This record gives sequence, C-alpha cells and structure tokens, in this order.
Amino acid sequence: MYSQNLKSVCRVLALACAALMPIGLVAQSSAKPAGKNDPWNSPSKWDIFAGYSYLAPKGTVEVPQANGQVLPFSYKAVDLGGLFSVARFFNNYAGVQLETGLHEWGIEHPPTGTIGTHGNNDGFTTIAGGLILRYPTESLTPFVHGLVGGALVDGPDHNPFTWGPALTAGGGVDYETPWFNHHLALRIFQADYEYIHANFGPGVNGGRANINAARLSTGLVYHIGTITPPPAVTMTCSASPASVFQGEPVTVTGTPENVNPKMNAIYSWTGDGVTGSGTTANVNTANLAPGTYTVKGDVKEGKKGKEGLKPGQSANCSATYTVKEFEPPTISCSANPSTIKPGETSTITSTAMSPQNRPLTYSYTTAGGTIEGTGNTANFNSAGAPTGPVEITCKVADDKGHTATANTSVTITPPPPVVRHTQALCSLSFDKDKRRPTRVDNEAKACLDEVALDLQKESDAKAVVVGNSDAKEKAKTAKQQKYAAKHKKAKVEDFAAQRAVNAKDYLVKEKGIDPSRVSVATGAQDAQTVEDYLVPAGATFGSDVQGTTPVDESSVAPQVRKALAQRHHAKAKAKAKATN
Repeated sequence: MYSQNLKSVCRVLALACAALMPIGLVAQSSAKPAGKNDPWNSPSKWDIFAGYSYLAPKGTVEVPQANGQVLPFSYKAVDLGGLFSVARFFNNYAGVQLETGLHEWGIEHPPTGTIGTHGNNDGFTTIAGGLILRYPTESLTPFVHGLVGGALVDGPDHNPFTWGPALTAGGGVDYETPWFNHHLALRIFQADYEYIHANFGPGVNGGRANINAARLSTGLVYHIGTITPPPAVTMTCSASPASVFQGEPVTVTGTPENVNPKMNAIYSWTGDGVTGSGTTANVNTANLAPGTYTVKGDVKEGKKGKEGLKPGQSANCSATYTVKEFEPPTISCSANPSTIKPGETSTITSTAMSPQNRPLTYSYTTAGGTIEGTGNTANFNSAGAPTGPVEITCKVADDKGHTATANTSVTITPPPPVVRHTQALCSLSFDKDKRRPTRVDNEAKACLDEVALDLQKESDAKAVVVGNSDAKEKAKTAKQQKYAAKHKKAKVEDFAAQRAVNAKDYLVKEKGIDPSRVSVATGAQDAQTVEDYLVPAGATFGSDVQGTTPVDESSVAPQVRKALAQRHHAKAKAKAKATN
C-alpha cells in the first residue's frame, strides 16, 4: 500500500513539474531585461499567502461498527477550505515555508450537520514546513515546494480527530501586480499532492486511513522586504564654474544616489580653500595661484553614529576646476598738442583697461625733456629736449604684476631763424678841424673805442665804416677828378673815402681789430661825418643800409695824423693846443 502511495506521489510531482516548465519558459521568454530598481530583480524576502483551497482526498477506511461489523467508508471532496502560508527566502530562488490548511471548518453543527462536506463529516487540518523554490520574472513567478508535517484528521465515519503524518508536494504560479508598489501578487493556482496517514485506533470508529489527496488553491500573496541588498550609495561631483580667475568663487555640488532617506547621511569635503558640510561646498580662490585644483567629496549613510560602517554605505567623488591667469592690461596713449616749440609743454593722456578690472598704476618715461605724472595723464616739458620727434613711453601695471606699454611722440619744431640786421653805432664828426678835415680827433676816437668794444663782444660780427662829405667837398673832388682825367699825375682827394679809411686805420692799429672785420664805404649824405655800423653774423649790410659805395682801399691810403706847425703868438698856440 505504501508502494502504491509512493508511486502516486511521484506521479503528482512529475505532473506538477511538467505543468510548471512551460509556464516558467513562457514567463522567462516574456520577461524583459531586469533593471536595478525593478521588483523582479529584487525579489521579496517574505511571502505571505492566504486563499481559498479545494481538497479532493482519496482513501477508504475499514471502520469497525458497534454491531461488530467492519464497513468501508471513503472520504469525500471538501469544497470549502482555506490555505495559509509564510515563506522566508534566503536568496532569489530558495527558501523555507510554513503552511497550514483548514478544510471543513466548524466540524459538526447539529441539526444542519457539517459545513462543506455534503453530509460527510470529513475534516482536515494540516500544518507542515519545508523547502520552496521559485523563479521570479517580471510578471509571473512559478514555484515548487515540498513539505513535511502533520494532519489532524477525522471521518469518514465519525472517526475521532487524530493526528498523523502528512507529506505535501506541488507548486503554482503567482502573477505580480503593480498594486501596493508591487507588494501584492495574485496566486493564479497552487496544485499540490498530499499524502496523509491517520490511525484512529482499534474498536468502534477505529481503523487506519492512507489518504492521497489533490489540493487546488488560489488567493493573494503579499511580499515583504527584498532579498537583494539596497544598491550601494554613489555620488557624483561637479564644479561650477569650471574655470575662474583668482578671487572668484567656485561652487562644488555633490549629487548622491541610492541614499536611504530613513538613514542619516554625513557629507564632508576636502580641497584648497574648500568649506562645506552638506551636498554643496564653496571654494575661496583668493589665495590660489593659477592652475588646476581638485575638490573631493565623501558621503556616508547609516544609523546615527554608525554611518558608513556597512558595505555600500559610503561613496566619494571628485571635481576639478581651473584658476586662470589674469589677462594683462592694455594701454594706448596720445599727446596734445603733438607739435610744440622748444620750451613748451604737452599733455600726455593714457587710456588703459584691465580685462578683469584689476587696479592699475601708470608711469611715464621720455627720451628727452622731462615728464611728470602718475595717473592717466602726465605733463611733458620740452625744455632741454632736442628738436624733432621725442618718443614718450606710457606704462601701465596691475596689482598682479602684469604690464603693458604704448608709445607716442611729441615733435619739437626748431625755432625760426633769427633774422639779424645791421645796427647803427656812433657817428664821427669832422667839421671842427678845418685844416685837417679827415683827421680822427679825440672825440672820434672815443666813438671808435665803443665800436671796437662791440666787435670784441661779438666775435662773429663785422663793422662797416661809411664816410660822407659835404657839397663843397664833393664839388672840389669832382673838379679834381675832371682835371686828373687830362693829367695823369694829378691828385684827387676823396674826403668821404679818406675819412672812412682813417677811421678803420684807428680800429686796426690802435684797437687791434682784425682788418678783415672792418669794411669801408662812402655814403650819399651831405655832411663831414663817418657813420659806424655793426653787422652781426647773418645780417646783410647792403640790404639794411642803402646808398653806400665800397671804397677801393688800394687807392686810398690811411693818413698819418701829424700835428700842425707851431704858431708864435699866444692865440695860435692856444688854438693849436685845443685842436690837438
């Protein structure tokens, strides 16, 4: 009989496996690739099932009767029952299960009889535990299980409640619903084979029962917890802006993922000039040299005081940013006016800019003259500078040591040439000495001494001595010239020329003037005089003094200044003395 029961068990297990294989294959083929957060990729840790169960027991009990007879009684199907189970899984596929089944609730309730047995008093209460295997997919989860336990059995003919061993083998399919955040599933069916043995003992209502039962169940499954541990905490970092100038702020933002909101999270940051304790950190770049820098961030989660102690509860990240070199300033400059005369001034104006608005200082240098100024304007003084263009350099520097220069120029025009003219000096009068009308007397000498002094002061100047004669003398000279035209040896006396030559002779012999610096000429005035002129370098006598005629000094010799013969009477002596 036990051999027959074993064969029945094997048949049911084979049929259950055969039925589950195509379901599993269909579920596997229809499942899409699992994602990290998909429920079938993180199967439940606990499954709680409650549902309706139909039991079809097969078995005959030889029951002794009170009259001594032994009559066979068979179990009937129980169409009112319930099945409850709790499964604890250790991984995605295997776990242990505890199950209880209740068929024929209430037992006997006279006068209506029992519930669910159509008048028979069968009753089964099973408690069993064992192994369960599942294959979770996106929509369907097929499973098989094998359980060992006990059954509280009565009937089929008023047999008393008796405990006996029970074996259960079978499986089913759960349909995963999205309800309650994927925690609720519908058990489409559960098909089991149960073998139950009950020994009611000897005597009336005794006997032995070997029951082969088929059980079909359906109901709801509630998932609790997950097998797959929570995904590890991760964090990414980004710096904004990624490139700054010194002194500009940088914000580093950490973006954590998979942080459990029920846990405590601690953030920390390290790096040059970095401060922060949350998901963001601030970087002070005021003291950072140009270059590339890295900021590191860390996150730890867990129970307070135990953050980061478990694997997957900590993560770190890094972000880089660049401190750029400040751009140098630019400058241009101009001069106003750009053309000046010697000794005049010009205003130099600089126009400078720092791309990053750094403070600027100005300085100036010049190739000639002087320049003063420290702001964006300076004053150029041309005193001492040569004529022509004078280059001026304008320089600007920022507070980081970057400099720039620009050049401008001021043209110094040469002074206009000095047009010098002949200057009239003192005059000599020859009208007092009637007997020597061309003689240089003491009064004339005083004038010529001044002329000599002027020539000594201006070493590059010359003198022109112009002699004049009156009308009487001009007539006498004309008469002599007419006579000389017929008599070759006749003497002609030119009073004007003689006076000029005598004056030059005094300057040369008495005052030491170079004869080449003194010229003689005759004028057109009607007077017994000599006019003295100073001709500076660059002056033109002929343009300044009109109406003079150069004297041919080879034909007019200087006269020796002889004293007059002595007179015997006192008046003559006195007059001679006065004229000397």
